[in-house]
Amino acid sequence: MPIDPVDGLEKVKEGESAPKRVGHFVGNIVYAIIFIAFKIAFRYKVEGIENLRQFDGKRGAVVIGNHASYLDPAFLWIAARPKQWVRFMARDNMFANAGGLAGQVISRVGAFPIKRGSADRTAIKRASAMLKRGESVGIFPEGTRRDRGTAAPELHGGAAFIARMGKAPIVPSSIRNVDAIKRKGERMHFPKVTVVFGAPIYLEDFDFLPKEDRLDAVSWYAMRECYALRDNVNREEVDMKSLFPEARDFSTELAGKMLSRPIA
Repeated sequence: MPIDPVDGLEKVKEGESAPKRVGHFVGNIVYAIIFIAFKIAFRYKVEGIENLRQFDGKRGAVVIGNHASYLDPAFLWIAARPKQWVRFMARDNMFANAGGLAGQVISRVGAFPIKRGSADRTAIKRASAMLKRGESVGIFPEGTRRDRGTAAPELHGGAAFIARMGKAPIVPSSIRNVDAIKRKGERMHFPKVTVVFGAPIYLEDFDFLPKEDRLDAVSWYAMRECYALRDNVNREEVDMKSLFPEARDFSTELAGKMLSRPIA
């Protein structure tokens, strides 16, 4: 079935019975439940939210983060709410789970599908259109959770490409202690969790680099910012060669450059 361009749900062909639809109010109910649960269980707090709030009602922003847990999107989503919604790209197979009801729920909280492992032009165009409308789009450039499963995290350039298409800045983020909630082979823990948003990154600030290198450099720099936020260290202390051994290293080209713009 074709995908609904608004909800990311499958359209019903003529002559077929329509599946049960989850109303848009579900998004607010889900927010209230998750907010209360996370506040009690993880005593979570948010730092640097002004780095995202400055774009509210003015322009879109691409929110990126390192991917350590399946709870990452939930923490970032509630951290931005209720004032802003971050609309996350999610694997397309998630929208078929539970007979499509799971897909309807995550659609109502703002998620939309992308085909994993391919250049999904529909998802890319949709994300750029959201940014041009002033919405926030959430992307995890690593493509998979680090140290979870068999796939190795890679430094993908899709977030920078979408930011360029949508003429939007990139807001780096990280969630401290989220990886301590459930480690492989251990029971669930309830650590204090902090969601951190960093200063935005503007693609035009990388114009001093050769055109063919800019998107890769933006991706490299932005992910370094995310890991600096996670570890609460200076960006130069992040070992990007260890984190992304297959990616090009831009430490020489970007040495000494602070390309994140703090709020004036």
